[in-house]
Amino acid sequence: METILITTATVTAFSGILAFLLTLADRTIGNYGEMQLIINEEKEYTVDGGDSLLSTLIDQKVFIPSACGGKGTCGYCKVKVLEGGGPILPTELPWLTEEEVQNNIRLSCQCKVKENMKIEIPEELFNVREYEATVESIEDMTPTIKKLRLRFKEGEEINFKPGQYIQLKAPKYKGNDEEVYRAYSIASPPSHKDYIDLIIGYVPGGICTTYVHQFLKEGDTVEINGPYGDFYYQDNPENEMVMVAVGTGMAPILSILYYMQENNIKRKAKFYFGARTPEDLFLLDEMKEFEETLYDFEFIPTLSRALDEHNWTGERGRVNVALDKHIKSPEDKEAYLCGSAGMIDSVVKVLMEKGILEELIYYDKF
Repeated sequence: METILITTATVTAFSGILAFLLTLADRTIGNYGEMQLIINEEKEYTVDGGDSLLSTLIDQKVFIPSACGGKGTCGYCKVKVLEGGGPILPTELPWLTEEEVQNNIRLSCQCKVKENMKIEIPEELFNVREYEATVESIEDMTPTIKKLRLRFKEGEEINFKPGQYIQLKAPKYKGNDEEVYRAYSIASPPSHKDYIDLIIGYVPGGICTTYVHQFLKEGDTVEINGPYGDFYYQDNPENEMVMVAVGTGMAPILSILYYMQENNIKRKAKFYFGARTPEDLFLLDEMKEFEETLYDFEFIPTLSRALDEHNWTGERGRVNVALDKHIKSPEDKEAYLCGSAGMIDSVVKVLMEKGILEELIYYDKF
């Protein structure tokens, strides 16, 4: 018994010393002091060193898109580093082209502020704002997908292009001890500036999706920032539109369709929507309304796991299979795609094989 007590005391003492040393190291070695951060040669900030460039910018209310919340797994948070930043890290290289490396493009979530820095970002990011909004409604679209309506404070508005996205902040909650931002496309029409709709699917283990599906309630206040993104409606009236989405990828396509409806845009458009079973289809009434009110619109759902008992008479297989079947000629076509990287890649391959020009294929991967 005495040996056990001595061992326990020794381990406890060692753990205490180690914790003290780590804390001391964090306060000394990791304390880089104040740094100067200059953006676009004109905006200068005094910041605390040691954190990631992405977090440092957020602290200064300069918001850079980051779909993964700063984990280095989306490649969205790119900035041009003119001075400082240190060498490019191995975690950045998979997301950077050779040309980007040569032009000093970095992932801001991986680049640490350990010295004075000069960077360049698109000017439009200075127009990105932070908002507080009230959760006005939460609707179940499917067993794993919810639709949120977020209402801004009286007098506040958001201006966005149909197809763009915002970042939603997930606070700390039981089982999660960090605040993170996640990107979600806006599903509502841009003419309604006092609220936005989001369509959010549940991902097991996902920090923000768990927050939305298990903790968020109507009446709660949330924080968002935006808008972001270069995926949005293009005014090329002579081109037929090929729209493709799976699951929550419907959101930006929905915003584009609302925009076309409200502005009486006379373009031919087909929307191919991929799901597994009939249970995974949603907003079918809205799609029917679009078919009845838009100039020339067709909604084509396709199911990859339809069984005999589903009595499904529509398209079967993944969306790339449906596209291969339906698209006969590439002339005067442009495409809008939203979904997973695997879906986007397979669809882009089909579209290019059909002869649709790569520069006319717009997409948003998540």
